[in-house]
Amino acid sequence: MEESKKIKQSDFRDLDIWKLARELRKEIYILCKKLPIEEKYRLVDQLIRSSRSVTANIAEGYGRYHYQETIQFCRQARGSLYECLDHLTVCLDCNYINQKQFKYFETKISQILVKLNAYINYLKTRKQKFSNKPTNRLTT
Repeated sequence: MEESKKIKQSDFRDLDIWKLARELRKEIYILCKKLPIEEKYRLVDQLIRSSRSVTANIAEGYGRYHYQETIQFCRQARGSLYECLDHLTVCLDCNYINQKQFKYFETKISQILVKLNAYINYLKTRKQKFSNKPTNRLTT
């Protein structure tokens, strides 16, 4: 088949919510490089794990193909966003970041939460629409 006639297969990397979470993950990683060395195996590890968990859960849910499973993984991603916010609160309380930096991350996480909740609602709507048919989103 000619290169120009190939159909592009979409995947989780095409989701806007995954792209937003990826940007957060990158910014968290940059922040972690600036944290004290004594936090390397404590706060840094937790921040990196929680930010990675957001994108990983969105990706894994996408790969499940069934709406309810995808929704559940998105809920896990939502929990990881809140965990990340809590770790950033620790950064603020320990004076590792200032109020302005904290507010930046808090706003970014809030924006991602809004988009993630919208994606979950979209999936719920699709699930209800096709609940009478034994199918999944790839064949609809």
